[in-house]
Amino acid sequence: MTASDWIDYTGVRELRGPLVVVEGVAGVGWDEFVRLKIGDGTTRHGVVLEADGDRAVVQVLEGTGGMAAANTRIAFTGRPLQIPVGPGWLGRVGNGRGEPADGGPPVTGPRTAPVTGYPLNPVHREPPAEPVLTGVSAIDALTTLVRGQKLPVFSWPGLPHLALAAQIAAQASVAGEPFCVVFAGMGLTHADAAFVRDALDERSAAGELVLLLNTADEPVIERILTPRLALTIAEDLAFGSGRHVLVVLTDMTAYAEALREVSAARGEIPARRAYPGYLYSDLASLYERCGRIKGLPGSVTVLPVLTMPGGDVTHPVPDLTGYITEGQIVLSPEMQARGIYPPVDVLASLSRLMRNGAGPGRTRADHLPLAGQLLAALARARQVRELADLIGAGALSDTDRRYLDCDEAFGTELVDQGAEEKRDLGDTLDRAWRVLLRLPRRELVMLPAALLAAHRKG
Repeated sequence: MTASDWIDYTGVRELRGPLVVVEGVAGVGWDEFVRLKIGDGTTRHGVVLEADGDRAVVQVLEGTGGMAAANTRIAFTGRPLQIPVGPGWLGRVGNGRGEPADGGPPVTGPRTAPVTGYPLNPVHREPPAEPVLTGVSAIDALTTLVRGQKLPVFSWPGLPHLALAAQIAAQASVAGEPFCVVFAGMGLTHADAAFVRDALDERSAAGELVLLLNTADEPVIERILTPRLALTIAEDLAFGSGRHVLVVLTDMTAYAEALREVSAARGEIPARRAYPGYLYSDLASLYERCGRIKGLPGSVTVLPVLTMPGGDVTHPVPDLTGYITEGQIVLSPEMQARGIYPPVDVLASLSRLMRNGAGPGRTRADHLPLAGQLLAALARARQVRELADLIGAGALSDTDRRYLDCDEAFGTELVDQGAEEKRDLGDTLDRAWRVLLRLPRRELVMLPAALLAAHRKG
C-alpha cells in the first residue's frame, strides 16, 4: 500500500493515556503502523494494539499530549512498523524510536525490516558455542557468556548494574571475528544516558556500537519499542552481515513497567502484581530472538539487565526472566558493602551454557576444572563463615581459616577490578590459580593431578 492509497479517518472516539480509540475503520490489522496528523499540522506515529470490527486502539509513540479527538486524522499504512537496517547503524546514537540523537542524518539502509521480528525457529538453531569475553573476571571465569546465549544480570536497586552493563558493552570481544554491540537503555535519567554515551564513546567512534537511549521523561510507549528496535538492528548485523552481536538491554524492569502502564490504559485484567497476564510471552518474544542459525555466520547474544524491586527474586520480572533465559548473573549488596566492584555473587550466579563455550579449544584447558574447584571452595568458605558466627573464629581449624583466607582473596584479587579495567582471560585464570593455591593440596580434589603439579611448580 502506497501513501496515495491511505484513507484518513477522523472517527477518534477517545484519547486514553498514550492510546487513541478510533471507530469506523475497515481492513485494519493488529500491529499495523499508523500516521496521525493533529490540529497544529504536525505528524505523529503509532501502532495498532487492538482491532475489533470497525474499532481500533492505537498506541501513539510520541504520546497524546496536545492532541484533541476533534482535530486528529489517522491514516493506516497497511503494514507493520519497519526501520531501515544495515551497517549504517554502526557508530550512531538514536532515541528509543530509532531517530537520530547524535545530530546526524536519519539512518538509511539497503532494506527495511519489521521491528516486531520473530523468535528463532528451534529447527534452524545452531547450539550456542564459543565464548564472548567481557573483560570482567567474575563473569569470564565462572559464568562465561556464550555466543547465542541469553544471560541476564539481576541487580538490587542502587547497585552499579548500569556501570557493569556499560563496561561489558565497552570491553566485550570475540577472537578474530567481526563483532559489534547494540546497547538499548530504557527509562534512563539524563545523567545515566550521558554516562552511557561517555563510557561507550570509544567503541562508537570505532564503528562497533549502536546506541539507543530512551529517557524516563520520554513517552512510555517508546520504552516498549526500544528493545524491539535494538534486536531488529542486531539480527540484520548478525545474519545479514555475518557479525557476532552482543545486545545489552537495560533496564528490563522499566520495560515491564511500561508494558503494565499500557495494559492498564487498555483496561486489561491484571495478573500478578498488576502486570499483564501475557508478560511471560512478551518477554519470551524478545529473549528468544537471540541465537545462531544453521548455515549462517554471525550470532545474536542477549544480556538483559534488570533490577529486582526490593531485591525480590520472586518478583514477576526476574522470576519470568529466569524461566526463559539460560542462567543469571546476580549482583549482591553484601559484596557492594565490602567495597568490591563488580559486586557479583558467584554462588548465586550461573551460566548454563558455560560448558559449550569454555574449555579446550575455546578458552583454556584448565578453565572448567578451575572454575568447578573455585566454586566448591567458595561454597565451603561460606559454610565456615556461618560456623564461625556460631562458635567463634577461635574454634576454627587451620584448614577452615585457609578457606576464609581463600574467600577473602577471591573478592579482593579476582572479582574486584576497576570500572574501566579490561582483563584478558589468561590474567583472570592465573588470578584464580593464585586464589586456590592458598588451600592445602588435599583440599583441591577437583583438579587433575598433572594440572595441579604444573601450577604448583609454576
